[in-house]
Amino acid sequence: MDTCKIKKTILHYAEKIFKNIKNFLKWVTIAVIVGMVVGSFSTLFAFSITWVTDLRERHGWIVYLLPLAGCVIVSLYKIFHYENNKGTNLVLSTIHSESELPFRMAPLIFISTIITHMFGGSAGREGAALQLGGSIGSKLARLMKLDEQDQHVVIMCGMSAAFSALFGTPMAAAIFAMEVVSVGVMYYAALVPCVFSALIASKFAFTMGISPESFSISDIPELTIENGVKIIIIALLCAAISVLFCMLLHGTGDLYRKYLKNPYIRIILSACMIILLSAILKTNDYLGAGIPMIERAMNGDTVPFSFVLKMIFTALTLEAGFKGGEIVPSFCVGATLGCFVGQVLDISPSLCAAVGMIGLFCGVTNCPVTSLLISFELFGYKGVSYFMIAISVSYLMSGYYGLYNDQTIVYSKYKAKYVNKKTK
Repeated sequence: MDTCKIKKTILHYAEKIFKNIKNFLKWVTIAVIVGMVVGSFSTLFAFSITWVTDLRERHGWIVYLLPLAGCVIVSLYKIFHYENNKGTNLVLSTIHSESELPFRMAPLIFISTIITHMFGGSAGREGAALQLGGSIGSKLARLMKLDEQDQHVVIMCGMSAAFSALFGTPMAAAIFAMEVVSVGVMYYAALVPCVFSALIASKFAFTMGISPESFSISDIPELTIENGVKIIIIALLCAAISVLFCMLLHGTGDLYRKYLKNPYIRIILSACMIILLSAILKTNDYLGAGIPMIERAMNGDTVPFSFVLKMIFTALTLEAGFKGGEIVPSFCVGATLGCFVGQVLDISPSLCAAVGMIGLFCGVTNCPVTSLLISFELFGYKGVSYFMIAISVSYLMSGYYGLYNDQTIVYSKYKAKYVNKKTK
């Protein structure tokens, strides 16, 4: 009798182990496929962005064709019957099981983002990458005939792979896809596929010649009470500006949709405003994602209140119908804000630019864990104390605002309380 019980127990645990191994092999196999496929498309996307950006910088007159480029983008979305595109919000709502993620989003966001960057729209890459990766992941999941829950995991897997390939931050990319959907609840079922796909896509992109983003902080002072207070001030400003940035983006979109219902008029007017502002300011710094501005800020060089102008340019671009992402522009806003305030407070502008980048990113995405990981991958570990202060303060003080209206805040930022509300 005892022997039978022992055999049953051994068999029971053997079945559990076999089931776990089967699940592991299943998700590793899927992650490898998604990482390679999405990594390939994302690498091509990165090369294309770099090429068109170089082309625009060599031939400045291209910017004057921005209104025409806008009309082309609107026409493309009309041709494919995708006028009411929700962008990254659609990816998040799909994971919430509220809608289906169509594959046509992938070529549309690829081509339209390239057009936006080529002709001078103020937009990033990573938001587009999330849509690209999520769309390809969704298509692959359907081809594999996975059930609905597994399809959502593969969408997150694709998001991680695309973000990682483009930015070269696999740690942050793996966690971001799990954290951004529902703040306060991590989709841990996606941990293995997101981690493996992010690492594979990042390695693939690097092998193909896509260098990971990284910045050097020239001076990291000792953490003292005085320096800590100064970083808290910067973090509070990051929280305030992140709220303002989200309100500006959403408010501009609401105004456009209310008063300029014709998408062609909307995008032409916005393009003309971008061209006019650039001519008045006598600079093209605010066009594109803003990487050169970030690099200058990291060296302690910035124009006062340039972060305000970058927010305006980005709102005019993205809310009019041009395509791209908000993440790198938010880095640019945070870096220029931090550098400027660091100069005023007499603390390392280079460090403050890095703190501003991370603090503002946390404020607009509501993703503190991702923010900490991306600070490690972009800046190293020496300034960790400053980053922790900035992230925690910005997360708390930015309230329930966010870039993505379909992002859900599951648990309160202020109490151990279930709230389950959409970001504003």
